[in-house]
Amino acid sequence: MFEYAPPQGPVPILFEDQSFVVVDKPAGLLSVPGIAPEKQDCTRSRIQAQYPDATGPLTVHRLDLSTSGIMILALDPKTHKNLSKQFEDRQTAKRYLALIEGHLSVQADSDSGTINTPIRKDMDVRPLMCVDHLYGKPSVTHYTVLARETLNGNPVTRIELQPHTGRTHQLRVHCAHPAVTTVGDPTDSETAGLDAPIVGDELYGHNIDAPTAPRLMLHASMLTIHHPITGKQLTFKAPDPF
Repeated sequence: MFEYAPPQGPVPILFEDQSFVVVDKPAGLLSVPGIAPEKQDCTRSRIQAQYPDATGPLTVHRLDLSTSGIMILALDPKTHKNLSKQFEDRQTAKRYLALIEGHLSVQADSDSGTINTPIRKDMDVRPLMCVDHLYGKPSVTHYTVLARETLNGNPVTRIELQPHTGRTHQLRVHCAHPAVTTVGDPTDSETAGLDAPIVGDELYGHNIDAPTAPRLMLHASMLTIHHPITGKQLTFKAPDPF
């Protein structure tokens, strides 16, 4: 059973103007309300309370409950439409910081690469996603190794993840695969995952009954957009929490 106990206090504001607000969502706080009454407390509801004059609909994109970092919320319908179109047309740039289990081995004399592995909902084990080379949606993630470290005496690799597509749990699945459920055989253009779950992943980790950290070590560290009014390119960064 999952008990929703979000961190308390106002959501940190990184930037604000008359059109939108950029926040640093803490891990453990929902992006949008859940179905149950106790899950109405979320990033959107807290921002609505902080900006009572906002005409919404506020939510432009989402982060997983367990993921921290940059979220942008629109304060009026025109801005919402503009920003939503930027995300839909992949005119934005997103980068994430993660710690993955173990020291990732060097592949082809390079500490960077691209994961091209299609995913879809796992209808048998919700809310998990699975890799499906037959019916999965195209999913592409670029990664770069930043450092090989230790955490609580265990080897971990610090990496930067840059998703080209925005599927649910994409980064978590791409890091953990081939440990996740897989359907079908890959084509020549598709690649395997890193076989290294993100530290603290309670869904795709090697030992989900005893996560290796008190939180998922995944953080949306940077977001680049075009201002919905001026068109100027803006980049926002959130402080690294780990």
